[in-house]
Amino acid sequence: MVVLRIRNVHKRKYALICLCIAGFIMYRYFGIPSRGRRMSRKVGLSANSSQFTLEGEPFRILGGSIHYFRVPRAYWRDRLMKMKACGINTLTTYVPWSLHQPERGVFNFHTQLDLVAYINLAAELELWVILRPGPYISSELDLGGLPSWLLRDGSMRLRTTYPGFTQAVNTFFDKLIPKVVPLQFKKGGPIIAVQVENEYGSFAKDESYMLFIKEALQSRGISELLLTSDNHNTLKSGGVDGAIRSVKLQKLNQRDIQDLNAIQPNSPTMVMDYWTGWYDVWGNLHHVLPPEDMVSTVREMLRRGMSVNLYMFHGGSSFGFMSGALADPSYKALVPSYDYDAPLSEAGEYTQKYHLLRDLLSRFSRDESFLDMPALRYREAYEPAIMYQHLSLWDALSFTEGPFRSLKPVNMENLPVNNKNGQSHGYTLYETTITRGGLLKSGDNVRDRALVFVDRSYIGLFKRQSLELAVPDGKGRRTLSFLVENCGRVHQGRDLDKQRKGLVGDILLNNIPLRDFTIYSLDMKPSFIDSLYQAPWKTLPENPSFPGFFMGRLFAYGYPSDTFVKLPGWEKGVVFINGLNLGRYWSIGPQQTLYLPGPFLNSGINQVIVFEEQEADYKVQFEDTHDLGMAADIQ
Repeated sequence: MVVLRIRNVHKRKYALICLCIAGFIMYRYFGIPSRGRRMSRKVGLSANSSQFTLEGEPFRILGGSIHYFRVPRAYWRDRLMKMKACGINTLTTYVPWSLHQPERGVFNFHTQLDLVAYINLAAELELWVILRPGPYISSELDLGGLPSWLLRDGSMRLRTTYPGFTQAVNTFFDKLIPKVVPLQFKKGGPIIAVQVENEYGSFAKDESYMLFIKEALQSRGISELLLTSDNHNTLKSGGVDGAIRSVKLQKLNQRDIQDLNAIQPNSPTMVMDYWTGWYDVWGNLHHVLPPEDMVSTVREMLRRGMSVNLYMFHGGSSFGFMSGALADPSYKALVPSYDYDAPLSEAGEYTQKYHLLRDLLSRFSRDESFLDMPALRYREAYEPAIMYQHLSLWDALSFTEGPFRSLKPVNMENLPVNNKNGQSHGYTLYETTITRGGLLKSGDNVRDRALVFVDRSYIGLFKRQSLELAVPDGKGRRTLSFLVENCGRVHQGRDLDKQRKGLVGDILLNNIPLRDFTIYSLDMKPSFIDSLYQAPWKTLPENPSFPGFFMGRLFAYGYPSDTFVKLPGWEKGVVFINGLNLGRYWSIGPQQTLYLPGPFLNSGINQVIVFEEQEADYKVQFEDTHDLGMAADIQ
């Protein structure tokens, strides 16, 4: 009996020793302090030598970007567990001001936008967090994540110390920062670093601005390591004293790293955004980065002792009208998919990149205790939804807020809607009366695209490249209508202040400015779509009018699965499932399907509404595979 007790004591001692050794290996080589080891939490992440230290011990950031606002909340855990199983130790996420404060004085940190819950989930899964609260984040979002109501001020200078901007930032930070302060490392939370703004070196219009943002963070209680992040050629102008600089890149160029090290010698080298792929724009090809190229670059970074964040690890979807646009060399709107050719696909599936990366990190970390890869979710090709009802755009106008009358055109942002915060997204209809035909000239005042009608009959299209349109002659007074779409505000560059949408100036008919407009705001918000159920829908006629809304039903039996919406034979429009805006579709591609997550569906009947501008097939298909279009390697 005594011998047995002694043996048990020895076994417990040996087990304890083995546990300590395992914890040390995890900490030293993989950069994740074992949760079993009590940490003093006094020092945090430091950058005082050539490598980071966390609580005084060497630490390498192996980061991955997953944005909570691009992933259905029901899938947050699944996506983060898949990232952890790949060997990533740090989650990075932006915070989109435009989504959290859709109107002045109105804040949303609930359900899909519950940032605190997301960070706490990361902590539960033993992931560290680098928070990127902006206020400008780019992230291929409309206006770079800045709220469009800022543009109601005709003198607004975004991303500067212009009082109208700094006051708005202070109001937002007063709400945001107190929520994340308790989640910092030194307070027992997972946040080990916070990024100051984003890519300011490429903008750099105000030397005082970065200091203002830094102080706005610190004065509200941010005490962890501060970072800035810029492209290699704008590193110097994008930094701020007291924050470590990091670089963004896709190809590892020795000179880029030398530039970074020259600016801040004897500091850790951090690639804050290693772009694992790229985003797509309408009318182009789907961008991909070969898996071997990605993994060889990551391998070289690790060999050199660098820290790295994979942007994106999982891109997700820019649901609704979230997507931004490019201005250079010409205006191009982004597609709703944010697949990004990342290691985890838009629908959370493992890719070749994922497997290669997991293999690399498992060998590099010398640690075989990676989580098992979570099982993939079932996807289903549901029966097509046959459109059985139709509602013309003109019959839907009575369900809009307004109408409003104005002598001159009024841009979206300055419309007296949404509690006088203006219109952020969607379409705006401008109508006036004419008594003759002739030549219409837009003067590039259509932002971004307008279908033009006379007495509700389509006569042509205005877009940025086409500035003239013939109006046929006719008798008496006729109604001239412009259905203007905001295809997405530019998300980067030095022209952010010029992103007002709708009709932003005069439209000329025979060189005379049109006057006396009636204006309808069609922002397509959930409240508007819900109100349409009371509209005078008609059984789908043989030749329905366009633009129009089409209604059908999707039947999902049992627990709904992920699926992909496909619209062959349709031209351009927006898809709504149970009132939720999935995003735009457009026949020009490249994106051919819209990701429809299972949590967006009900068991049983689901309402499908499609707003189509010009041409429809009258049925909506549901596939079990994604189609992002013809692919081309990133150059």
